[in-house]
Amino acid sequence: MGATNRAGWICALAALFLASGAEARITRIVVAKTESPFFEGKSFGSVGQYERITGTAYGEVDPAAPLNALIQDIALAPRNARGMVEYSMDVSIVKPIDVKRGNGTLLYDVVNRGREQLPSFNLGGTATSPGDGFLESHGFTLVFSGWEGDLAGGIRITLPVAHNPDGSEITGRVRSEYILSASAPALNVTAAPAYEAVGTANDGAVLTRRTHQEDARETIAKDQWAFADCSADKPFPGTPDAKRICLKGGFDTDHIYELVYSAKNPTVVGLGLAATRDLVAFLRNRQPAEGSANPLGDAIRNAIIYGSSQSGRWIRTFIHLGFNEDETHQRLFEGAIPHKASNRGAFNLRFAQPTRLSGTQHTERAFPGQESPQSWDASEDAIAGVTGGQLDRCRRSDTCPKIMATVTDTEYWQSLMALNTTDPGGSRDFDTPKEVRIYLFAGTQHGGGDPLAQPPAVQPKPPVNCQLPVNSNPFIPGQRALLMALRDWVIEGVEPPASRYPTLRDGSLVPIEQIRIPYVPAQHFTPAGVATRRAHLDRGPAFNEYDISGVMEEPPVAGKPYALLLPRLDADGNPLAGLRNTNLAAPLGTYTGWNVRKAGYGEGDSCDLIGAFIPFFKTKAERLAAGDPRLSLEERYPTHAAYVAKVTSAADRLVEERLLLRSDADLAIAQAKQAAVP
Repeated sequence: MGATNRAGWICALAALFLASGAEARITRIVVAKTESPFFEGKSFGSVGQYERITGTAYGEVDPAAPLNALIQDIALAPRNARGMVEYSMDVSIVKPIDVKRGNGTLLYDVVNRGREQLPSFNLGGTATSPGDGFLESHGFTLVFSGWEGDLAGGIRITLPVAHNPDGSEITGRVRSEYILSASAPALNVTAAPAYEAVGTANDGAVLTRRTHQEDARETIAKDQWAFADCSADKPFPGTPDAKRICLKGGFDTDHIYELVYSAKNPTVVGLGLAATRDLVAFLRNRQPAEGSANPLGDAIRNAIIYGSSQSGRWIRTFIHLGFNEDETHQRLFEGAIPHKASNRGAFNLRFAQPTRLSGTQHTERAFPGQESPQSWDASEDAIAGVTGGQLDRCRRSDTCPKIMATVTDTEYWQSLMALNTTDPGGSRDFDTPKEVRIYLFAGTQHGGGDPLAQPPAVQPKPPVNCQLPVNSNPFIPGQRALLMALRDWVIEGVEPPASRYPTLRDGSLVPIEQIRIPYVPAQHFTPAGVATRRAHLDRGPAFNEYDISGVMEEPPVAGKPYALLLPRLDADGNPLAGLRNTNLAAPLGTYTGWNVRKAGYGEGDSCDLIGAFIPFFKTKAERLAAGDPRLSLEERYPTHAAYVAKVTSAADRLVEERLLLRSDADLAIAQAKQAAVP
């Protein structure tokens, strides 16, 4: 297709017509920019060159339609002349210029706080650079769109504000938590993000501080803080501002600050779920409209949704609430990869705050997201009084996708991943549903590591608030292999590798009391100090725990605790179960999903979502002098060839098991040959 024809074809996107009789749909797309070719014109084998289309999609939903009615406050949103609720969202599509030369798979990226995540599948890749071009060489069409409205930038959605039936403002109690990595005189109330206060008087609002989550809250006197803007030229009490708070003397790094206050104007956050459904349905020609111009034509034959961390929790919420059924009652996504997501999230609440964490050991322990059901299949949580599973709705409509849930050690230590697969008392395993595979990337942290980094890399300094260097063990090579296995499962029906995660039945999942970590050079460290414990939280009668919807009372009331189970460790402190990559088969140290906070930052607690690497000593004499029971490098690998042989054997085995691609195995072997081991 010539450049002139392409330009005319793409411009047709800006002239989509509204079709009649729809309950929800994309009504028009305005293209802001077309980059063709993209990636500086690089070509990807038989797929050819790629292009990127960016713009804004406008849509509307019928608030009374059954598939939309469960969106929190949708009935209180403003409506247009057709009785519909409108929204607009940023959209970006990265596709082969000749889309018919692609592989027919739409790969949808649930952006994380407005940021694209899929480019990480390309080694060395970014949003504008293809790196090794893994995704493009395989012909995937990548789609990104906004779903989160509480962002200052990035890929976002514009959401309506809900109002009372009489048109007055909705108000309610909101709780925000603030933990700083640097001291500050003032904080932005809406940066948690939360919502603007109803006024600048702090009567009725409560600001507290504590060092650890379990500590008693110390109430800060009302004359010591204010809803105001404080800065160098505006000292306390500053200039009144309902969107900010300032504290006399400033906020420090050693405390957890918690604000409970009355806020106003909640947005209809759950509308982002429907917007994603309807955009992908449009791109799959599920919502044909006379005069529409679908940039993907009829090239898409199947779709996979991917999300990491916050976005992975969003996928689990999307599936649980039934949004994988489009309005033609077909399955929208055939495959799903919720990555680093031990549960759902608070994405469909009044006064929802999607950017906040759903609870780690040190931070946001009481924020919703880890409510029951935590299991994929139906189970009973007697503590919460909830029975069900996260696949309940899609099973009723026969729209469940094939799911590959991938997690790191961080999700076990900080986000109670074990409650996905065991009962609340920690006494028995659940069976994994036929639609689901679960893989623990053993010995990895939430943020992963760079697969192109040469081991053993020069150890970086620990983060500003942590005592130990960051875990560098990557999970991207495993993700790449599993993505291809999922596509084979979706298209060919080829069963993927069996789940790999710790269980009670084989003794690889144990109570925290049985965890033994051989060597940790950190002050005030205990396993219990960095592991998240959870109790059931009563959020009031207007809160729907099963759907994580409704209206919360703040703060919640803690009830009975849940069992805390963690992956059993080997003599080196590394997990025995899971998908053990070459770094665990031939380790250079202990790779953890936790790190330890240093003095002045809640010492002894866990650094949120950060893991640690504790390297082996080079010699036996060094380790004995330090009191380290782990074998040194020279004891493990008497020769460089012995180390390379272990890496090679592990890499070849993973390739045979379809858990590592041959190209990534060759990279690991090449890195081992170049590594200074021992």
